[in-house]
Amino acid sequence: MNHVTFEQILERDGKLVYKTRGISMLPLLRQDRDLVVIEKKNNEPLKRFDVALYKRGEKYVLHRVINVKDGSYEIRGDNTFVMEHVPDDSVIGVLTEINRNGKSFRTDKPSYLRYVRFWNSIYPLRSVYHSCRKSLGRIKRKILRKS
Repeated sequence: MNHVTFEQILERDGKLVYKTRGISMLPLLRQDRDLVVIEKKNNEPLKRFDVALYKRGEKYVLHRVINVKDGSYEIRGDNTFVMEHVPDDSVIGVLTEINRNGKSFRTDKPSYLRYVRFWNSIYPLRSVYHSCRKSLGRIKRKILRKS
């Protein structure tokens, strides 16, 4: 079986369209529902809040650029709390459009950019909520084990 990689599709067509998998970019992207359009990365560095397609081992990852460093990026999923450091040369594409229920949303539109700024501005609150929820879950499991 001849398996075509995302890199080969981007090189050949300049863009890639596929259905998302996973929950790391919730609420923006929903698994098996949303189609994303990824364009081949050009020679320019990505900008803060771009969504980069890169490879981690054998898996492709689509996460948001939080900080731009010299030759690399700090990246995390919208629904995750772990920052990754990704070299610029590991990025193969960037999200330019989301298709949901027949409607197209471009990532350069003001409404999308407002969403991104808002979602990232509340990250500290989301992080505290996540930590508290995790701690309460551990406490609950300890109580249930003792009973």
